[in-house]
Amino acid sequence: MKLISIDTTNARYKWEVLGLLWMAYFLNQADRQIFNVVLPLIRDELSLSDFQIGMISTAFNLVFAFCVPFAGYLGDRLSRKWIVVSSIMLWSLATLLTGFANGVLLLVIYRSVATGMGEALFGPSNYVLLSDYHVKTRAFAMSIHQTAYYVGIVVSGFIAGYIGQYYGWHYAFYVFGSIGIIHAIVLVFRLKDRKQDMEIPEKERIPFTESLKVLFKVPTALCLTLGFSALIFGLTGYLTWMPTYLYEEFHMDLSSAGFNSMFYTHLFAFIGIILAGELSDRLALKNHANRLLMQALGLLAATPFILLMGLSSWIILVYVGFAGFGFARAFFDANTYSVLYDVIPQKYHSSASGVMQMTGFAVGAFAPMILGLLKPILGLSIGIASLAIVWFVAGLLLLLAYKKYFKTDYERIKISDDGI
Repeated sequence: MKLISIDTTNARYKWEVLGLLWMAYFLNQADRQIFNVVLPLIRDELSLSDFQIGMISTAFNLVFAFCVPFAGYLGDRLSRKWIVVSSIMLWSLATLLTGFANGVLLLVIYRSVATGMGEALFGPSNYVLLSDYHVKTRAFAMSIHQTAYYVGIVVSGFIAGYIGQYYGWHYAFYVFGSIGIIHAIVLVFRLKDRKQDMEIPEKERIPFTESLKVLFKVPTALCLTLGFSALIFGLTGYLTWMPTYLYEEFHMDLSSAGFNSMFYTHLFAFIGIILAGELSDRLALKNHANRLLMQALGLLAATPFILLMGLSSWIILVYVGFAGFGFARAFFDANTYSVLYDVIPQKYHSSASGVMQMTGFAVGAFAPMILGLLKPILGLSIGIASLAIVWFVAGLLLLLAYKKYFKTDYERIKISDDGI
């Protein structure tokens, strides 16, 4: 078979890369959300407790957290294209096999371990490959890319709920797993590395232990990582339990609960991130620290809406909470990797991304299990509302980094990109 030659220097190709990675990220988030949507069906059919359900989600995030720094390290040494392709193939196959699970053990193997490993491989190389092609348009491209997260969760929430309700939860995994395998094959032929970015002299390649330490040596990056951890903790708790909350507390059917729990949040997050991405690039021309300020204000602005969606007894106010929560968190999402890459040397970008994701998902991994434990004691309403405290504290921490650390860390990278 004759392969089609692709000119990676063509100005239009960077937008094709964005499109290819957008679809990959869409499937990544869709596959991740399927389990949360059909969770009540799995629980009832397999006679699982709320704690066991939370444990499966927690195990997924711990596997992800453990594997992602290795993925980041590999992304600084090997072909990012093939890491992305391999990861999509692995998690899609694991998603497909999850449909055959008949108990906790197989759910942990297919869902927590195999899917978690596949998705861990994807993150660092995905973001760095996108940033390789988009330099001046980096925040805007990453904002467009982030919309795949929102669309993936909403679409999978509705479709997986519908399939689960009318055909059985097994088929939701069969459908999305098969689509992912097809997209991985498409990427084999259409996605390319930027050649100059992969030609790293052996003497400049960094030891694995050094790649793990680099992020924690930069105060701004450390504060960003803690803020990211708080973000993931809140999002993981929300994504895991909110469909069940609407299903049980507001007596919605599974399809409606899956859709409504995700639609309003991610519709307004979609709007928010488009605005935030363009605004971020403009404000960064005046001061790159403005990106970090946007993140801090986004977390702080989201906290009253988290309280509203957790404590309101009127569904319309819950929806208002969803909308405000989604819009505000988009200002964090739009700037995460742009801020990180502003204070970390270029040769560590993939590794630093991996360590940040490792830390974030290790912390966030416990949210589903904690809310599962609190559910029979305090109820999901209080558990969800308590996530506001985590985000509020993280917002204050990012304000501290904005005021005290960012300027020094940014200027250090401007002076030299050879180390810390």
